Order: sequence, then C-alpha cells, then structure tokens
Amino acid sequence: EEVSLPAGAPPEWLPDGRTIVACLVLEDRGPEPAAPTVPEGPIVQENIGRTTPARTYTDLLDDPYDESLFDYYMTTQLAKISLDGVVSSLGKPAVIRGFDPSPDGQYLLVWMNHRPYSYVVPSYRFPERIEVWGMDGELVHTLADLPLKDQIPIAHGSTSTGPRRASWRADAPSTLFWVEALDGGDGRVETELRDRAYTLPSPFDSEPAELLTMGLRFSDVMWGHEELAIVEEYWWSDRMIRWWKVAPGSPEAEPEPLQEYSWQDRYNDPGAPMMVRNEYGRRVLLTADDAHTIFLVGDGASPEGDRPFLDAFDTYHKETDRLFRSEAPYYERPTLVMNKDARKVITRRESVDEVPNYFMRDLADGTMRQLTFFPHPTPQLVGIQKEQIRYKRADGIDLTATLYLPKGYEPERDGPLPMLMWAYPREFVSADAAGQVDDSPYRFDYIGWWSPALWLTQGYAALDGPTMPIIGEEGAQPNDTYVEQLVASAQAAVDEVVRRGVTDRHRIAIGGHSYGAFMAANLLAHSDLFAAGL
Repeated sequence: EEVSLPAGAPPEWLPDGRTIVACLVLEDRGPEPAAPTVPEGPIVQENIGRTTPARTYTDLLDDPYDESLFDYYMTTQLAKISLDGVVSSLGKPAVIRGFDPSPDGQYLLVWMNHRPYSYVVPSYRFPERIEVWGMDGELVHTLADLPLKDQIPIAHGSTSTGPRRASWRADAPSTLFWVEALDGGDGRVETELRDRAYTLPSPFDSEPAELLTMGLRFSDVMWGHEELAIVEEYWWSDRMIRWWKVAPGSPEAEPEPLQEYSWQDRYNDPGAPMMVRNEYGRRVLLTADDAHTIFLVGDGASPEGDRPFLDAFDTYHKETDRLFRSEAPYYERPTLVMNKDARKVITRRESVDEVPNYFMRDLADGTMRQLTFFPHPTPQLVGIQKEQIRYKRADGIDLTATLYLPKGYEPERDGPLPMLMWAYPREFVSADAAGQVDDSPYRFDYIGWWSPALWLTQGYAALDGPTMPIIGEEGAQPNDTYVEQLVASAQAAVDEVVRRGVTDRHRIAIGGHSYGAFMAANLLAHSDLFAAGL
C-alpha cells in the first residue's frame, strides 16, 4: 500500500513489530490557497510593554496569506499502518511537529503547533500543545498548552518556560518525562536553581514526581533501570558539564554527582556511556556488576593525539577501570560491548593507509579477529604523506594542524608547492583548553567535497584544521579580540609551513565553510597572508 509522507517526523514502529505510526499527507486537502487579489493591509507589530528580544531569522511568515499556506502544507494526519496495508487514522488533522509512541506501544506523545502564529520567530516557537493520545487517537492527557515563545532572552543558557523536552522513560512501559525552568528561563539571572525534571506514569492522573532539581541547564537524560539514570546538565559561560546519578523508581533517593568537567577540556573528558536496546527496543545504559557499573567510550584526547578508550565506571564507588586504549600506529575505537563482563568488544580500526574495518577483540587474552573487509575507496591516494604538526602562536598558545603532502614528495628535491589551508575557528574560555591537541595522526582520510586532500592530486600541499582558537579569559568575550587572534593564528600556521619548505608565502590560499567562511573573509580583509580565499 503506497502512502504519502511529509518531510519531518519519520515513521515509528510499535513494539508488536507489525505496525507503523506515521504522519500522512492529507489526501482531500483541496487546492492550494489562492493569493489575495488585493494587497494585504499594513502589518503592525507591537510588544505591548513586554520585553521581547529576538535574533534575526530568515524565511519567516510575512502575512496572513503565508499563514494560510503554512496551515495548508503543514497540516497532516496521524495514522497507524499495518504490514497488510490497512491504514487507520488517529485523531484529527493538525500541524503536527512530532510524535513518539510509548515504549509499550499503548500511547502516543504528540506535539502540535496552533495559532496565533508569528512573523518574528520560526515555527518551532509557535504556540504548542503537548498531548498524550491513546492508540485509538483519543486524548488521554494534556501535558501543556504553551504560548508563543517570543520572550525568551537571547543570553546563552536561556530557554522557554513551562514543560519542555517532553519524552518517555526509555526503561519503563509508559512514563512521561519533562523539564521546567525555575529561573523564568532567563540565563542572565543569578540563581542556584535553574531547572527541575519530572516524571509521570500512566494513567497520568497522579501528581508528577520530582526527579532532579538542577543548578545548571538540563541537557540530556540516559535511562538505565529503576535504580539508575544519568541526568546531564550544562552551563555555557564556563563550558561546564555535570552528571547526576538518580533513581527513577525511588524519587526519595538523594541524587549523587558522578562527573563534572569542561567540554572544552578534551584531555579530561570521561567519555559517553555505551547504550543497548532493551525489551522495548529503546536505548538504555549498558550495565554490569548488579547493574551499577556502566561503560564509557571516549576520544581519549592527549598530547599524542586522540587515543580512544573503553572504561568501566562503578557508579557506587565512583571508580574507573581502563579496559582498552588505542595504540599507535592505529586509531581504534570501541563500538559495541558483547557481554556483561566486557571481555569481548567490537572495535573500528583504521590507519593512514588502512580503511576502517571492524574487529572482534578479546580483552582477556589480547586476540583479535577481523570481521569486515572494506576495500580502499581511493587507491590513487595510497601513500600520501600525513603528519600532525605542532607549533606556537606569538603569544605562546600551542597550535596543531594536519599536513598533507603528495606521495613521494621531498621539499629539498622538489621545492615548495602551492598550498590550501582549510580551517574553522573555535571559541575558548581558557588558554589551556585552546592549546590541547585535536584529532589523531593515524586516522584514515575519506575523500569528499570538503576534503582539502583532494588538492594533492593537482600538485598542491594541504594543511587541514590548523587550530584558530579565539580565547576569552576572566570574563572577556572572545570576539573582543577576534581579528587580532585570528590573524595571529594564521600567521603562525603560515610561518610553520614556510619554515618546513613545503610552500612559499605567495602561493597559499585559505578556505572554510560557514564560520570558516567568515574566517576566510576576515583574513583576506585584515591580513596579506593569503593569495586567495574559498
């Protein structure tokens, strides 16, 4: 049976494995609304005494005609589709932003936009109803009817008021989860309490249970079982991340701090918990040792480059046991733990000239068996020279980049080459974090439209990812000295490759995408380091 699906929320399987829930394009919606023959009158916008700061957005609604087009194209019908082709409509057509079946397949969590719309903010800030439906399409519970979100402060860490981030507990049949701001959603407010998380089990007729009150802004939750879930909170100004251990089945249990670190401090990143599918097909924490030990996989950033690792972390005693770490000359990352004691793991292993393939590792006896045998996709580039180089900015900040040279090239014999540098600036709140080594010298390079290594086939050298840190310490804003720091970083990169003899100062181009394009334009405008820009 062929059905038409709009762009947006993908279909979702129910636990029976034989039924799909999907948003369908309306078959009988009629012709597109006609444009008005008489121009609309002037649109007057007022904030009526409210403070409504807003960023500049593109592609907004402009007038009532746009509103009618929005309704026409965005209104869809939720439906169940069985494997034998039977389509059963659920509820009434609406502007459905998304939906999520409960893990046990008995309910649907549905997000819907409704009027009044806005001409100054995008559709995800339009008024929104969050409802729970039964599988017959009938309304069971209204979690929230949220007004237009046009008063959210533009300061980092700001958010909307009322229930947000609504979802299901992945480890329970049908328990709602959501978060609400305690500070009015204003990131500028000085307060000890920012957010509070709640849960509410079906049939949704009891008082919500408080899961955790947070001093930072909610970021994520990773469910495990009745006695273990990990809630992550963050704060932008100091780049802080904090993990809490909570017991969803025992709301009276005291939350415990597990980790606290800066997401810019790559050397001390604890990694991310490994997840596994449960009986509902939902991703939950992989646990061992009476379900209190979790497994963490991380990049393993170090002064030698990234060396991915697998750790066992005891959430009771806050102790870490290192089970595996990648060794040169390979870049090897654990992807799957095969058993509860983590003796056997599947890893993805690669090197400069060896395409990534999957291996089964026995961590107990050190043996390894290759599982996949993907061929090299670009044999023309086998043998290219790749080196992670280190150098310093004039103010002493450590910088890194990946230097690519053609196969067989020797500077003393072949002389300097034209060069393309491809970069992307990043903001930091500390010089120590800005100077940390990024990426690995042992990774395989897939070639795509974004790859500066393409230019090796044309006789160029390439410098990929020369670090361009923009640092704001002790309350200073990075953009206060953006141009000065950008030019200093570029100057250091140019000086280093010229010192190595692989290029000369008059044949270097700078390129980048998005914020990297902003970088390229500024370097062309504020320095004479480059002959061209992309």
